[in-house]
Amino acid sequence: QVQLVESGGGLVQAGGSLRLSCVASTSIDSFVTMGWYRQAPGKQRELVATITSGDSADYGDFVKGRFTISRDNAKDTVYLQMNSLRPEDTAVYYCNARLTVFSLLRDYWGQGTQVTVSS
Repeated sequence: QVQLVESGGGLVQAGGSLRLSCVASTSIDSFVTMGWYRQAPGKQRELVATITSGDSADYGDFVKGRFTISRDNAKDTVYLQMNSLRPEDTAVYYCNARLTVFSLLRDYWGQGTQVTVSS
């Protein structure tokens, strides 16, 4: 069982920045991917960014160079640096870890952290 604990959310004005952190309860060295998803009220959960064990990153189309995902294997932590935040970025942000368990891919989720961007 993998536990993920997010932190770093909060209230920020439009144009501001936040850095989210997600700490895993176990070594992330062998994780297939770690990433961030978000869900706004009344909307489906969507991909924000993922990063592989080889540090290859993928981003949602809406990110447009504003966000950067990174990982620190020594700290079992993945980060999401969010710059130039917009009101439409307001959502609950969830950390995700994807592992191979008995040859099957399995997803683990954090409890979520609220990000609110005021106009």
